Amino acid sequence: MCGITGYIGNRNATPILLKGLKRLEYRGYDSSGIAILDTDRIKYLKKAGKIKELQALISKTSIYGSIGIAHTRWATHGSPNDSNSHPHLNESGTIALVHNGIIENYEAIKETLIRKGVIFQSETDTEVLVHLISAIYYEDKKLSFEDAVRAALQEVVGAYGIVALCKDEPENLVAARMGSPLVLGVGENEYFLASDASPIVGYTRNVIYLDDGEIVSLTKNTHNISTLKSKEILTKTLTEIDLTIDEIEKGEFPHFMLKEIHDQTHSITNTMRGRLNFQDGTTNLGGISEFIPSLINASRIYITACGTSWHAGLIGKHLIETYAQVPVHVEYASEFRYRKAIIDSDTILIAISQSGETADTLAAIKKAKELGALTLGICNVVGSSIARETDGGIYTHAGPEIGVASTKAFTSQVTVLTMLALMLGRKIEVAKNKGQNLISSLSELNKDVEEILKNQKKIKEVAKFTKDVNHYIYLGRGINFPVALEGALKLKEISYIHAEGYPAAEMKHGPIALIDENMPVVVLAPMDNTFSKILANIQEVKARKGIIITITDTKNSELEKLSDFILYVPPTHQHVFPITSSVILQLLAYEIAVLKNCEIDQPRNLAKSVTVE
Repeated sequence: MCGITGYIGNRNATPILLKGLKRLEYRGYDSSGIAILDTDRIKYLKKAGKIKELQALISKTSIYGSIGIAHTRWATHGSPNDSNSHPHLNESGTIALVHNGIIENYEAIKETLIRKGVIFQSETDTEVLVHLISAIYYEDKKLSFEDAVRAALQEVVGAYGIVALCKDEPENLVAARMGSPLVLGVGENEYFLASDASPIVGYTRNVIYLDDGEIVSLTKNTHNISTLKSKEILTKTLTEIDLTIDEIEKGEFPHFMLKEIHDQTHSITNTMRGRLNFQDGTTNLGGISEFIPSLINASRIYITACGTSWHAGLIGKHLIETYAQVPVHVEYASEFRYRKAIIDSDTILIAISQSGETADTLAAIKKAKELGALTLGICNVVGSSIARETDGGIYTHAGPEIGVASTKAFTSQVTVLTMLALMLGRKIEVAKNKGQNLISSLSELNKDVEEILKNQKKIKEVAKFTKDVNHYIYLGRGINFPVALEGALKLKEISYIHAEGYPAAEMKHGPIALIDENMPVVVLAPMDNTFSKILANIQEVKARKGIIITITDTKNSELEKLSDFILYVPPTHQHVFPITSSVILQLLAYEIAVLKNCEIDQPRNLAKSVTVE
């Protein structure tokens, strides 16, 4: 959550920081703020609301300097208002700090500081930290600002990514990380700090990813990275960002979400590039090749994830068990980390995360490693925490995803899991021709998505007809039940319509009580071995006057007769249908949200990367 950025160099920091905040706004948009060291004092402005509110404020004043920090907030402690916005300053206004994360023991520290006479201006845990740093720094005149930050961080419990500056050391910028991501961009006589690489790519492609327990002290010409506790100086190699400006701009699209839905014509292909082996009917996944025997012989596999990635994991469970015959358990990372799971040296944990920074998923990985499990990651961001923490893994190569509601990241995750399942299956007993059939359908996905995107008229009709309803139900069987869950989540996230996904056969065990003439029911009906059962489920809804919206890959007269709307996807393999049908569901949620004038890329109360528990 929250986006932080910092700059030190020879340029005016203000426009650099503001542009950085816009790149990071998907991480939080409750409020924002900026602090600049301007000659002999820190000037700061902060404002509740979107970043445009801060920009309007800045346009009315002069705030200039070559060292500064900025923040866009997703509220944890304290409501979104001006006072709780970052940066936070000490009482004398000589130290400013921005923070992503949660200080768990802030109340105890706050009580101690209040007894010393500190007066607080906000409800946040972050303000406690800046006052603690100030107390340490000014009580011991021998300490450098870096050492004061280091000492303060020894006293806090929790997660943080921080950047701080001090008027008394005007050539210095200090940052530290524990559980919340920080990237250091290395330019020529200048440095950039950010929660991810997107604000940095326009200035330099050379970055250093800070690890937990590290602190960096910057001047415009030098950087010094060391461990927080032991002060051991670290030498870290530069990484080149594989990212372009075009990838993080909307281009001709009105919303990032729509752009990213359209990106799936190539993002899925990018996920598969160099990994499909049609001749042998298998796939090649180099990042986990050495772990294939362990996966095949595992006593159990856990897939752990959050939100949309959890839905991808449910599809992965179906595929891996079908092709590889290995038992798979899918766990919410937030629950897995707190329960006594059955884990031993024959257990494998597969963690899925778009950002590679999801706090609960990272905690689940660490728990599994401590108990002796092999850990593998599926993520989209090269150099992310999950990529570095796991023993091996697979990158999705979907490209940056800015819209909060995940689209192309989800389909790329499902594509990776499909390739993984097939690779394992071919090592055991899946016949080559079956592998070739699946690969043939996978290789047609870009054309299938293009065809879906060309035929949006019917989707818009459904959106127009149902935009004013209060509830939606999504039904699917087998591998398509998680697709129903994902479709419902997309609708909830961006249109604020209550929606639920169910296994189609379970509808009669409760949810059928909700069906009436005002209830749209989306039914996933591929031509597979469940088709006749799905028809029966549709008839049950029809008998209760529900609005039936069918997604299918086949022409069928009975289906057409029963359905109020039919949305077609190109005929494909039954294990590829979850991907093509998901594109339809993404577009449906998008079109409804457009008609309702919702904030599509930045839906209320949500942030893209959940880096706090």
